[in-house]
Amino acid sequence: MTEIWFTGIFLALLFFFLGTGVWIGISLLGVSAVGMMLFTPRSVGDAMSITVWGMSSSWTLTALPLFIWMGEILFRTKLSENLFRGMAPLMSRFPGGLLHVNIVGCAIFAAISGSSAATVATVGKMSIPELRTRRYPERMIVGTLAGAGTLGLLIPPSIILIIYGVTVNESIAQLFIAGVLPGIGLAILFMGYVAIWGALTGNAGALAEAASDWRQKLKATRLLIPVVLLITVVIGSIYAGIATATEAAVFGVVGALLLSLAQGSLTRQTFMDALMGATRTSSMIALILAGSAFLSLSMGFTGLPRALAETIAGWQLSPIALIAALTVFYIILGCFLDGISAVVLTMAVIEPLVRSYGFDMVWFGIYLVIVVEMAQITPPVGFNLFVLQGMTGRNMAFIARAALPMFAIMILAVALLVAFPDVATFLPRQMVGR
Repeated sequence: MTEIWFTGIFLALLFFFLGTGVWIGISLLGVSAVGMMLFTPRSVGDAMSITVWGMSSSWTLTALPLFIWMGEILFRTKLSENLFRGMAPLMSRFPGGLLHVNIVGCAIFAAISGSSAATVATVGKMSIPELRTRRYPERMIVGTLAGAGTLGLLIPPSIILIIYGVTVNESIAQLFIAGVLPGIGLAILFMGYVAIWGALTGNAGALAEAASDWRQKLKATRLLIPVVLLITVVIGSIYAGIATATEAAVFGVVGALLLSLAQGSLTRQTFMDALMGATRTSSMIALILAGSAFLSLSMGFTGLPRALAETIAGWQLSPIALIAALTVFYIILGCFLDGISAVVLTMAVIEPLVRSYGFDMVWFGIYLVIVVEMAQITPPVGFNLFVLQGMTGRNMAFIARAALPMFAIMILAVALLVAFPDVATFLPRQMVGR
Protein backbone atom coordinates (compact mmCIF):
# COMPACT_ATOMS: atom_id res chain seq x y z
CA MET A 1 0.00 0.00 0.00
CA THR A 2 2.90 2.35 0.78
CA GLU A 3 4.31 1.82 -2.72
CA ILE A 4 0.98 2.90 -4.24
CA TRP A 5 1.18 6.17 -2.29
CA PHE A 6 4.77 6.69 -3.47
CA THR A 7 3.75 6.04 -7.07
CA GLY A 8 0.79 8.42 -6.83
CA ILE A 9 2.88 11.22 -5.35
CA PHE A 10 5.67 10.81 -7.93
CA LEU A 11 3.23 10.79 -10.85
CA ALA A 12 1.14 13.70 -9.51
CA LEU A 13 4.24 15.85 -9.06
CA LEU A 14 5.63 14.91 -12.46
CA PHE A 15 2.41 15.67 -14.32
CA PHE A 16 2.08 18.94 -12.40
CA PHE A 17 5.56 20.07 -13.46
CA LEU A 18 5.12 18.94 -17.08
CA GLY A 19 1.65 20.45 -17.28
CA THR A 20 2.92 23.86 -16.20
CA GLY A 21 5.51 23.89 -18.97
CA VAL A 22 8.62 23.06 -16.92
CA TRP A 23 11.39 21.39 -18.96
CA ILE A 24 11.42 17.61 -18.71
CA GLY A 25 14.92 17.46 -17.21
CA ILE A 26 14.08 20.06 -14.56
CA SER A 27 10.78 18.28 -13.85
CA LEU A 28 12.61 15.02 -13.20
CA LEU A 29 15.10 16.71 -10.88
CA GLY A 30 12.28 18.47 -9.00
CA VAL A 31 10.22 15.31 -8.53
CA SER A 32 13.31 13.41 -7.37
CA ALA A 33 14.28 16.12 -4.87
CA VAL A 34 10.77 16.22 -3.37
CA GLY A 35 10.66 12.43 -3.19
CA MET A 36 13.97 12.24 -1.35
CA MET A 37 12.98 14.98 1.11
CA LEU A 38 9.69 13.24 1.91
CA PHE A 39 10.74 9.61 2.04
CA THR A 40 14.48 9.38 2.79
CA PRO A 41 16.87 10.83 5.38
CA ARG A 42 19.71 11.34 2.87
CA SER A 43 20.92 14.85 1.98
CA VAL A 44 19.28 15.88 -1.29
CA GLY A 45 22.07 18.25 -2.34
CA ASP A 46 24.85 15.70 -1.92
CA ALA A 47 22.90 12.96 -3.68
CA MET A 48 21.96 15.23 -6.57
CA SER A 49 25.47 16.57 -7.14
CA ILE A 50 27.07 13.12 -7.10
CA THR A 51 24.42 11.53 -9.33
CA VAL A 52 24.25 14.33 -11.88
CA TRP A 53 28.05 14.54 -12.12
CA GLY A 54 28.36 10.76 -12.43
CA MET A 55 25.85 10.64 -15.29
CA SER A 56 27.22 13.71 -17.09
CA SER A 57 30.86 12.58 -16.92
CA SER A 58 30.20 9.09 -18.33
CA TRP A 59 32.75 8.29 -21.05
CA THR A 60 30.15 6.23 -22.93
CA LEU A 61 28.00 9.33 -23.26
CA THR A 62 30.67 11.16 -25.27
CA ALA A 63 29.51 9.34 -28.40
CA LEU A 64 26.16 11.12 -28.18
CA PRO A 65 27.14 14.74 -29.03
CA LEU A 66 29.56 13.52 -31.69
CA PHE A 67 26.93 11.51 -33.57
CA ILE A 68 24.47 14.40 -33.23
CA TRP A 69 27.09 16.76 -34.65
CA MET A 70 27.73 14.39 -37.56
CA GLY A 71 24.01 14.39 -38.39
CA GLU A 72 23.82 18.19 -38.12
CA ILE A 73 26.73 18.59 -40.55
CA LEU A 74 25.21 16.21 -43.10
CA PHE A 75 21.80 17.86 -42.73
CA ARG A 76 23.34 21.01 -44.24
CA THR A 77 24.97 19.28 -47.24
CA LYS A 78 23.62 18.30 -50.66
CA LEU A 79 23.10 14.78 -49.32
CA SER A 80 19.34 14.65 -49.90
CA GLU A 81 19.75 15.82 -53.49
CA ASN A 82 22.42 13.21 -54.18
CA LEU A 83 20.36 10.48 -52.52
CA PHE A 84 17.39 11.17 -54.77
CA ARG A 85 19.43 11.48 -57.96
CA GLY A 86 21.44 8.37 -57.12
CA MET A 87 18.51 6.11 -56.23
CA ALA A 88 15.80 7.27 -58.64
CA PRO A 89 17.11 5.27 -61.65
CA LEU A 90 17.49 2.18 -59.46
CA MET A 91 14.02 2.31 -57.90
CA SER A 92 11.83 3.65 -60.69
CA ARG A 93 10.97 0.26 -62.25
CA PHE A 94 9.79 -1.36 -58.99
CA PRO A 95 6.06 -1.49 -58.14
CA GLY A 96 5.54 1.67 -56.10
CA GLY A 97 8.14 3.52 -58.16
CA LEU A 98 10.00 6.40 -56.61
CA LEU A 99 8.20 6.05 -53.28
CA HIS A 100 10.89 3.48 -52.53
CA VAL A 101 13.39 6.35 -52.61
CA ASN A 102 11.73 7.73 -49.47
CA ILE A 103 12.30 4.46 -47.62
CA VAL A 104 15.79 3.62 -48.88
CA GLY A 105 16.84 7.26 -48.52
CA CYS A 106 15.66 7.34 -44.91
CA ALA A 107 17.44 4.04 -44.20
CA ILE A 108 20.70 5.38 -45.63
CA PHE A 109 20.51 8.71 -43.82
CA ALA A 110 19.51 6.90 -40.61
CA ALA A 111 22.83 5.07 -40.80
CA ILE A 112 24.72 8.38 -40.60
CA SER A 113 22.39 10.49 -38.46
CA GLY A 114 20.70 8.80 -35.50
CA SER A 115 17.86 11.33 -35.38
CA SER A 116 14.36 10.54 -36.62
CA ALA A 117 13.34 14.17 -37.20
CA ALA A 118 16.58 14.95 -39.06
CA THR A 119 16.06 11.89 -41.26
CA VAL A 120 12.54 12.97 -42.24
CA ALA A 121 13.60 16.57 -42.86
CA THR A 122 16.70 15.71 -44.90
CA VAL A 123 15.05 13.17 -47.21
CA GLY A 124 11.73 15.00 -47.37
CA LYS A 125 13.10 18.38 -48.42
CA MET A 126 14.21 16.84 -51.73
CA SER A 127 11.75 13.98 -52.30
CA ILE A 128 8.44 15.75 -51.53
CA PRO A 129 8.67 18.30 -54.41
CA GLU A 130 9.97 15.65 -56.81
CA LEU A 131 7.25 13.11 -55.97
CA ARG A 132 4.54 15.77 -56.15
CA THR A 133 5.77 16.76 -59.61
CA ARG A 134 5.46 13.13 -60.68
CA ARG A 135 1.86 13.00 -59.34
CA TYR A 136 2.33 10.42 -56.58
CA PRO A 137 -0.57 10.47 -54.07
CA GLU A 138 0.09 12.84 -51.18
CA ARG A 139 -1.09 10.19 -48.74
CA MET A 140 1.66 7.79 -49.84
CA ILE A 141 4.35 10.47 -49.96
CA VAL A 142 3.59 11.55 -46.39
CA GLY A 143 2.98 8.03 -45.06
CA THR A 144 6.23 6.55 -46.36
CA LEU A 145 8.27 9.48 -45.04
CA ALA A 146 6.60 9.32 -41.62
CA GLY A 147 7.20 5.60 -41.25
CA ALA A 148 10.65 5.32 -42.80
CA GLY A 149 11.84 8.37 -40.87
CA THR A 150 11.56 6.36 -37.67
CA LEU A 151 14.48 4.22 -38.89
CA GLY A 152 16.70 7.02 -37.60
CA LEU A 153 16.06 5.72 -34.09
CA LEU A 154 16.89 2.09 -34.89
CA ILE A 155 19.59 1.85 -37.55
CA PRO A 156 22.94 2.73 -35.93
CA PRO A 157 24.27 5.18 -34.95
CA SER A 158 21.11 5.71 -32.90
CA ILE A 159 20.85 8.46 -30.29
CA ILE A 160 18.18 6.61 -28.35
CA LEU A 161 20.25 3.39 -28.28
CA ILE A 162 23.11 5.36 -26.72
CA ILE A 163 20.72 6.72 -24.08
CA TYR A 164 19.29 3.26 -23.41
CA GLY A 165 22.77 1.73 -23.15
CA VAL A 166 23.94 4.38 -20.68
CA THR A 167 20.76 4.02 -18.62
CA VAL A 168 20.89 0.22 -18.26
CA ASN A 169 24.70 -0.10 -18.46
CA GLU A 170 24.82 -2.15 -21.66
CA SER A 171 27.45 -2.06 -24.42
CA ILE A 172 26.71 0.70 -26.94
CA ALA A 173 28.65 -1.18 -29.63
CA GLN A 174 26.55 -4.34 -29.15
CA LEU A 175 23.32 -2.32 -29.19
CA PHE A 176 24.40 -0.62 -32.41
CA ILE A 177 25.18 -3.90 -34.13
CA ALA A 178 21.95 -5.43 -32.79
CA GLY A 179 19.96 -2.70 -34.55
CA VAL A 180 21.33 -3.44 -38.04
CA LEU A 181 19.25 -6.49 -39.04
CA PRO A 182 15.97 -5.32 -37.43
CA GLY A 183 16.45 -1.91 -39.08
CA ILE A 184 16.99 -3.45 -42.50
CA GLY A 185 14.08 -5.82 -41.90
CA LEU A 186 11.73 -2.96 -41.00
CA ALA A 187 12.80 -1.06 -44.14
CA ILE A 188 12.05 -4.19 -46.22
CA LEU A 189 8.58 -4.44 -44.64
CA PHE A 190 7.90 -0.80 -45.56
CA MET A 191 9.10 -1.44 -49.12
CA GLY A 192 6.94 -4.55 -49.33
CA TYR A 193 3.87 -2.51 -48.43
CA VAL A 194 4.72 0.11 -51.07
CA ALA A 195 5.33 -2.61 -53.70
CA ILE A 196 1.95 -4.24 -52.97
CA TRP A 197 0.25 -0.84 -53.15
CA GLY A 198 2.00 -0.09 -56.46
CA ALA A 199 1.08 -3.47 -57.96
CA LEU A 200 -2.58 -3.12 -56.97
CA THR A 201 -3.00 0.51 -58.07
CA GLY A 202 -0.52 0.79 -60.93
CA ASN A 203 1.16 3.54 -58.90
CA ALA A 204 -2.21 5.38 -58.82
CA GLY A 205 -1.57 7.30 -62.03
CA ALA A 206 1.88 8.62 -61.13
CA LEU A 207 4.01 9.61 -64.12
CA ALA A 208 6.20 6.76 -65.35
CA GLU A 209 9.96 7.28 -65.43
CA ALA A 210 11.93 6.77 -68.61
CA ALA A 211 13.83 3.50 -68.63
CA SER A 212 17.47 3.82 -67.64
CA ASP A 213 20.26 1.79 -69.21
CA TRP A 214 23.10 0.32 -67.18
CA ARG A 215 25.37 3.30 -67.91
CA GLN A 216 22.87 5.76 -66.44
CA LYS A 217 22.37 3.55 -63.38
CA LEU A 218 26.11 3.23 -62.88
CA LYS A 219 26.56 7.00 -63.17
CA ALA A 220 23.77 7.59 -60.65
CA THR A 221 25.20 5.01 -58.26
CA ARG A 222 28.46 6.99 -58.10
CA LEU A 223 26.58 9.69 -56.18
CA LEU A 224 25.94 7.20 -53.37
CA ILE A 225 29.56 6.10 -52.94
CA PRO A 226 30.60 8.82 -50.42
CA VAL A 227 27.59 8.08 -48.21
CA VAL A 228 28.07 4.31 -48.36
CA LEU A 229 31.77 4.75 -47.60
CA LEU A 230 30.98 6.89 -44.54
CA ILE A 231 28.47 4.30 -43.27
CA THR A 232 31.02 1.52 -43.80
CA VAL A 233 33.69 3.38 -41.85
CA VAL A 234 31.40 4.20 -38.90
CA ILE A 235 29.53 0.90 -38.53
CA GLY A 236 32.26 -1.35 -39.93
CA SER A 237 34.87 -0.04 -37.49
CA ILE A 238 32.59 -0.92 -34.57
CA TYR A 239 31.70 -4.39 -35.85
CA ALA A 240 35.32 -5.20 -36.71
CA GLY A 241 36.40 -4.24 -33.21
CA ILE A 242 38.69 -1.52 -34.54
CA ALA A 243 36.90 1.30 -32.73
CA THR A 244 34.54 1.89 -29.84
CA ALA A 245 31.28 3.74 -30.45
CA THR A 246 32.91 7.01 -29.36
CA GLU A 247 35.92 6.53 -31.64
CA ALA A 248 33.61 5.61 -34.54
CA ALA A 249 31.69 8.84 -33.87
CA VAL A 250 34.95 10.79 -34.30
CA PHE A 251 35.50 9.04 -37.65
CA GLY A 252 31.93 9.98 -38.57
CA VAL A 253 32.39 13.67 -37.74
CA VAL A 254 35.64 13.87 -39.71
CA GLY A 255 34.04 12.03 -42.63
CA ALA A 256 30.99 14.32 -42.56
CA LEU A 257 33.22 17.41 -42.58
CA LEU A 258 35.23 16.04 -45.53
CA LEU A 259 32.04 15.15 -47.41
CA SER A 260 30.62 18.61 -46.76
CA LEU A 261 33.88 20.21 -47.89
CA ALA A 262 33.97 18.13 -51.09
CA GLN A 263 30.41 19.17 -51.94
CA GLY A 264 31.22 22.84 -51.37
CA SER A 265 28.62 23.21 -48.61
CA LEU A 266 31.06 23.65 -45.72
CA THR A 267 31.24 27.33 -44.85
CA ARG A 268 31.92 29.15 -41.62
CA GLN A 269 28.17 29.74 -41.23
CA THR A 270 27.13 26.12 -41.85
CA PHE A 271 29.91 24.89 -39.55
CA MET A 272 28.74 27.15 -36.72
CA ASP A 273 25.07 26.29 -37.33
CA ALA A 274 25.86 22.58 -37.15
CA LEU A 275 27.99 23.03 -34.02
CA MET A 276 25.37 25.10 -32.20
CA GLY A 277 22.55 22.75 -33.27
CA ALA A 278 24.47 19.78 -31.89
CA THR A 279 25.24 21.68 -28.68
CA ARG A 280 21.59 22.56 -28.06
CA THR A 281 20.34 19.02 -28.73
CA SER A 282 23.10 17.38 -26.67
CA SER A 283 22.52 19.74 -23.73
CA MET A 284 18.79 19.02 -23.76
CA ILE A 285 19.38 15.26 -23.75
CA ALA A 286 22.09 15.49 -21.08
CA LEU A 287 19.72 17.42 -18.78
CA ILE A 288 17.01 14.77 -19.27
CA LEU A 289 19.51 11.98 -18.55
CA ALA A 290 20.75 13.75 -15.40
CA GLY A 291 17.16 14.10 -14.17
CA SER A 292 16.48 10.47 -15.02
CA ALA A 293 19.53 9.26 -13.08
CA PHE A 294 18.49 11.24 -10.01
CA LEU A 295 14.91 9.96 -10.33
CA SER A 296 16.24 6.38 -10.44
CA LEU A 297 18.24 7.02 -7.27
CA SER A 298 15.29 8.63 -5.50
CA MET A 299 12.90 5.84 -6.45
CA GLY A 300 15.51 3.28 -5.45
CA PHE A 301 15.56 4.70 -1.91
CA THR A 302 11.80 4.34 -1.68
CA GLY A 303 11.97 0.71 -2.84
CA LEU A 304 9.33 1.39 -5.51
CA PRO A 305 11.00 -0.35 -8.49
CA ARG A 306 11.69 -3.52 -6.50
CA ALA A 307 8.18 -3.55 -5.00
CA LEU A 308 6.56 -3.00 -8.37
CA ALA A 309 8.64 -5.75 -9.97
CA GLU A 310 7.68 -8.13 -7.15
CA THR A 311 3.99 -7.19 -7.55
CA ILE A 312 3.97 -7.83 -11.28
CA ALA A 313 5.96 -11.02 -10.81
CA GLY A 314 3.22 -12.10 -8.41
CA TRP A 315 0.69 -11.84 -11.24
CA GLN A 316 2.64 -14.65 -12.92
CA LEU A 317 2.39 -13.17 -16.39
CA SER A 318 4.05 -15.14 -19.14
CA PRO A 319 6.96 -13.39 -20.91
CA ILE A 320 4.79 -12.91 -24.01
CA ALA A 321 1.98 -11.39 -21.93
CA LEU A 322 4.45 -9.01 -20.28
CA ILE A 323 5.82 -7.90 -23.66
CA ALA A 324 2.27 -7.38 -24.95
CA ALA A 325 1.40 -5.28 -21.88
CA LEU A 326 4.59 -3.21 -22.23
CA THR A 327 3.87 -2.65 -25.93
CA VAL A 328 0.42 -1.23 -25.16
CA PHE A 329 1.90 0.82 -22.30
CA TYR A 330 4.59 2.43 -24.49
CA ILE A 331 2.18 3.07 -27.37
CA ILE A 332 -0.12 4.96 -25.00
CA LEU A 333 2.83 6.77 -23.42
CA GLY A 334 4.09 7.69 -26.88
CA CYS A 335 0.90 9.64 -27.53
CA PHE A 336 2.08 12.19 -24.96
CA LEU A 337 5.89 11.96 -24.77
CA ASP A 338 8.73 11.80 -27.27
CA GLY A 339 10.80 8.62 -27.47
CA ILE A 340 13.78 9.77 -25.41
CA SER A 341 11.57 11.01 -22.58
CA ALA A 342 9.55 7.77 -22.59
CA VAL A 343 12.71 5.69 -22.19
CA VAL A 344 14.38 7.71 -19.44
CA LEU A 345 11.15 8.16 -17.48
CA THR A 346 10.36 4.44 -17.33
CA MET A 347 13.68 2.58 -17.18
CA ALA A 348 14.05 3.00 -13.41
CA VAL A 349 10.97 0.81 -12.96
CA ILE A 350 11.00 -1.30 -16.13
CA GLU A 351 14.65 -2.42 -16.04
CA PRO A 352 14.51 -4.53 -12.84
CA LEU A 353 11.20 -5.99 -13.98
CA VAL A 354 12.57 -7.03 -17.36
CA ARG A 355 15.77 -8.43 -15.83
CA SER A 356 13.72 -10.47 -13.35
CA TYR A 357 12.00 -12.15 -16.32
CA GLY A 358 15.38 -13.05 -17.80
CA PHE A 359 15.12 -11.04 -21.02
CA ASP A 360 18.32 -10.28 -22.92
CA MET A 361 18.79 -6.54 -22.33
CA VAL A 362 20.32 -6.01 -25.78
CA TRP A 363 17.27 -7.65 -27.38
CA PHE A 364 14.96 -5.64 -25.12
CA GLY A 365 16.70 -2.43 -26.18
CA ILE A 366 15.92 -3.13 -29.85
CA TYR A 367 12.34 -4.08 -29.00
CA LEU A 368 11.97 -0.89 -26.95
CA VAL A 369 13.30 1.32 -29.73
CA ILE A 370 10.86 -0.15 -32.28
CA VAL A 371 7.96 0.43 -29.90
CA VAL A 372 9.19 3.93 -29.09
CA GLU A 373 9.51 4.58 -32.84
CA MET A 374 5.73 4.39 -32.96
CA ALA A 375 5.66 7.45 -30.71
CA GLN A 376 7.16 9.42 -33.59
CA ILE A 377 4.01 8.89 -35.69
CA THR A 378 1.27 8.91 -33.03
CA PRO A 379 -0.65 12.13 -32.36
CA PRO A 380 -0.79 14.43 -30.49
CA VAL A 381 2.98 14.36 -29.77
CA GLY A 382 4.55 12.75 -32.84
CA PHE A 383 7.75 14.54 -33.83
CA ASN A 384 7.76 13.14 -37.39
CA LEU A 385 4.17 14.30 -37.82
CA PHE A 386 5.11 17.85 -36.77
CA VAL A 387 8.08 17.89 -39.17
CA LEU A 388 5.90 16.68 -42.05
CA GLN A 389 3.16 19.16 -41.19
CA GLY A 390 5.66 21.98 -41.55
CA MET A 391 7.05 20.59 -44.81
CA THR A 392 3.76 19.73 -46.53
CA GLY A 393 1.27 22.23 -45.07
CA ARG A 394 -1.21 19.40 -44.46
CA ASN A 395 -3.26 19.22 -41.26
CA MET A 396 -2.30 16.79 -38.49
CA ALA A 397 -5.34 14.54 -39.02
CA PHE A 398 -4.38 13.90 -42.66
CA ILE A 399 -0.75 13.15 -41.78
CA ALA A 400 -1.72 10.81 -38.92
CA ARG A 401 -4.08 8.86 -41.22
CA ALA A 402 -1.38 8.62 -43.87
CA ALA A 403 1.04 7.19 -41.29
CA LEU A 404 -1.45 4.62 -39.96
CA PRO A 405 -0.40 1.76 -42.32
CA MET A 406 3.23 2.27 -41.27
CA PHE A 407 2.16 2.11 -37.63
CA ALA A 408 0.51 -1.27 -38.33
CA ILE A 409 3.69 -2.51 -40.06
CA MET A 410 5.73 -1.56 -36.99
CA ILE A 411 3.39 -3.61 -34.79
CA LEU A 412 4.04 -6.53 -37.16
CA ALA A 413 7.79 -5.90 -36.79
CA VAL A 414 7.48 -6.13 -33.00
CA ALA A 415 5.62 -9.44 -33.32
CA LEU A 416 8.33 -10.81 -35.64
CA LEU A 417 11.08 -9.65 -33.27
CA VAL A 418 9.37 -11.46 -30.37
CA ALA A 419 8.90 -14.60 -32.47
CA PHE A 420 12.47 -14.52 -33.85
CA PRO A 421 14.72 -12.87 -31.23
CA ASP A 422 17.87 -13.99 -33.07
CA VAL A 423 17.25 -11.19 -35.56
CA ALA A 424 18.51 -8.80 -32.87
CA THR A 425 20.95 -11.03 -30.98
CA PHE A 426 22.80 -12.86 -33.79
CA LEU A 427 25.30 -10.13 -34.72
CA PRO A 428 26.11 -9.13 -31.10
CA ARG A 429 26.89 -12.80 -30.36
CA GLN A 430 29.37 -12.81 -33.23
CA MET A 431 31.11 -9.78 -31.70
CA VAL A 432 31.36 -11.46 -28.31
CA GLY A 433 32.55 -14.69 -29.90
CA ARG A 434 35.62 -13.07 -31.45
